Amino acid sequence: MSVDNTVEIIPFAPAFKEAIKTLNLEWLQKHFWVEPKDEKILSDPQGQIIDKGGMIFYAKYKNTIVGTVSLIKIDNATFELSKMAVTVSAQGLGVGKKLMLHCLAVAETKGMEKLILYSNRKLLSAIHLYKKFDFVEVLLEDGVYERADIKMERIIH
Repeated sequence: MSVDNTVEIIPFAPAFKEAIKTLNLEWLQKHFWVEPKDEKILSDPQGQIIDKGGMIFYAKYKNTIVGTVSLIKIDNATFELSKMAVTVSAQGLGVGKKLMLHCLAVAETKGMEKLILYSNRKLLSAIHLYKKFDFVEVLLEDGVYERADIKMERIIH
C-alpha cells in the first residue's frame, strides 16, 4: 500500500484546534517568523476562519495529524489557500500534494471561482507544487504578509 492511500484528509473539528497552530508555528519558525496576523488566526482558527465562511483541513497519517491547510474566504467567489504546513517528519510523503488536491476538489464542488495564495520565492518546493497545480503569478499587493514576495492564483471556473 502506498503512503498516499494511508493519508486521510479530514475537516476541522474543535479537537484539532491546536494542530493548526502547532504545525504552522513549526513551519514559520523554521523558515520565517510569526507575524501578528498569523498569531491572531492560529490562536482562534474557529473564529478567524471557520466562522467567517472558510474551511480548515488536516492530513492524518498513522492516527497523527501531520499536515494542515485552510481556505480563507475573501468573498463568495474567491478563497485564499493559506496556512498550509506539513510536519518535518512527514515531508516527502506527498502530504502537501494530497492537501492541495483536496482543496481543489472542494473549490470545484463549492463553486468557487478563484483560489489565491501568498508565498515566498525561497520556498522552492512550495512554488513548484503550486505551479504543478496551475497556479500562476499575479501582481502582489502591499501589506498582506511581510514575508510574502509572490502572489499566485488559480481560476477554478
